Amino acid sequence: MTGKKKLTLKWLAALGLPAALIGLFYLLRGRKPLMAAWVEGVIAPAEQFLGRLWAVFPFSAAELLTALALVSGAVWLVRAAVLLAKKREGTAFLRRLLALGAACLWAWAGMCWMWNVCYYAPDFTERSGLSAQPHTTQELLAVTVWFAQNAARLSSQAARDAEGRFAEPQEDYFRRGGQVYENLSREFPCLDIPATRAKPLFFSRLQSILGFTGVYFPFTGEANVNVDAPASLHPATIAHEMAHQRMVASELEASFVGIAAAVTSGDPVFQYSGFLMGLIDLSNALYSVSPDTWRQVVQLCFTPELSADWNENYEYWKALESPVDRAAEHTYDSFLKGNGQSLGIASYGACVDLLITYFLPQAVPAA
Repeated sequence: MTGKKKLTLKWLAALGLPAALIGLFYLLRGRKPLMAAWVEGVIAPAEQFLGRLWAVFPFSAAELLTALALVSGAVWLVRAAVLLAKKREGTAFLRRLLALGAACLWAWAGMCWMWNVCYYAPDFTERSGLSAQPHTTQELLAVTVWFAQNAARLSSQAARDAEGRFAEPQEDYFRRGGQVYENLSREFPCLDIPATRAKPLFFSRLQSILGFTGVYFPFTGEANVNVDAPASLHPATIAHEMAHQRMVASELEASFVGIAAAVTSGDPVFQYSGFLMGLIDLSNALYSVSPDTWRQVVQLCFTPELSADWNENYEYWKALESPVDRAAEHTYDSFLKGNGQSLGIASYGACVDLLITYFLPQAVPAA
């Protein structure tokens, strides 16, 4: 075989194999039993192993690998452009572009088969038997009040700074995060996996600019948390990202699962954060149907500590609103819808139905 033919075969393999894997994913993604077998038999064990493997490092390997990939890609392109300008070698420039394109194709093929596939396997409601039901405004109000009362009750148990804001030591609640699912996994065994610790992101401010509070990285199995955002919601965000480690792909369901895990954990710091996160979702829903009723809940239930954390969270995200944030939100919304999540980014608010379904019996005890 000549050198030219070998080179041609190499490029066909580098570009053709990932393209074929991507095409195969889109061809087979509608076959739920096959997707379920792949997720349960291959992806879940593999990602849990990766999570335990990378857990030995205190930093986010996902963040490091992403940064290296972005820097390497940029350097690769700049070098290709320089070589083209100096030597006028179009063939070398094209090879570099093809190599970069092959790397992108392999990355997307990995994403398809290591994460996107989870959107087409049975979701949490199917695996757990818990399904969201439509609810009345009175039921929404009852659960919102219950969340507000519990958040208010627990708000004074968290350490506070001189301005009354949440000031629990970050290292403490990251360390305790591994136990947050112990109670909920007894009720829903599908969530029972060996715990691995979540990790703070070094470039958390960038995550805030993009509008994200955390990110799960399937290539390392790590749950990563934006620690630049208000600290009062860090524990609940840890629980949310850990839901993705348990193959809860839908943001709707991960929001509910994370809140439920935090609230039922028995840890007052996680409970407070979970009640606060749930209260934000429930309040948004209640405000949309009855602003005056929501204001009454605030007047009757909010303590100074709860108000301090609530206002800090609102002001933080309000100050970061920008075209970049909106563009990132639109991109992620398109990604979710492209993987069968018809509600897109609105899934974060749609967890309200699950919250009401699960917590209504506690909010309105039987007579």
